[in-house]
Amino acid sequence: MRPLKLSILYIILPFLIILACSNTDDNPVMEQEQDDMENTTNYDISSILSKFEGTGLSYAVNGNTVTFTTQDLPNHTSPYWPTDNPLHADYNGTNSNFRLNPNRIAAQNIVFTITLNPEEATNKEATPMGPIGISRNGVVFFNQYAAGGSPLTNEIDSFDQYLGHPAGQDNYHYHIEPTFLTEQFGEDAFLGLLADGFPVYGPLENGTTITNSDLDAYHGHTSATADFPDGIYHYHITNEDPYLNGNGFFGTSGNISR
Repeated sequence: MRPLKLSILYIILPFLIILACSNTDDNPVMEQEQDDMENTTNYDISSILSKFEGTGLSYAVNGNTVTFTTQDLPNHTSPYWPTDNPLHADYNGTNSNFRLNPNRIAAQNIVFTITLNPEEATNKEATPMGPIGISRNGVVFFNQYAAGGSPLTNEIDSFDQYLGHPAGQDNYHYHIEPTFLTEQFGEDAFLGLLADGFPVYGPLENGTTITNSDLDAYHGHTSATADFPDGIYHYHITNEDPYLNGNGFFGTSGNISR
């Protein structure tokens, strides 16, 4: 009888082991999948849309996207406005090497279609030359490169008193801190969105100046902000290259047309 009992034990033992391993409390793979589901963050940027206001700027929500249409006209003075425009003013900034470039501000028709629920992209894409995002006053953001992909080193000398300038097609833009906005709203304020839907903030956070070493390769990080107290991934403006964006969009870019 004893050999028979041992045979039965050998038969049922593998099934007992399988049953035990099927319990999610003892299965690290399934536990990790559960944790991943519990830790999934669903961002919604709808709450900050009301902060966008500017001349020739409008937006419309369609399902889970927002479409911004902007004429790309700054609401501040600049020597790049035509002389008959009330906002024309000579340069009065602090750069002793300032030089006026030959372009002037003119109305554009730039359209961004951006997700309201940004998330990290599996495959990160480099930002294009030209518009990569939109500031809260309707002026577009450009990346950290001058024409031809060269550094901004020389081009910075053509930035006006609010650190913007127009490109060859007369489209005004910011590459670095838009000081008109940080002076108006604060250096820790929400400044706009990149085309992937993630917000851009100024150079301060919790009273501390953000440096490049505080940020990831895409020039952002995840933390709480005044607009998103539960935390959100966001970009920061800093005072050194790459200024606004690093190796590309952290999320998936929406459509940009002009």
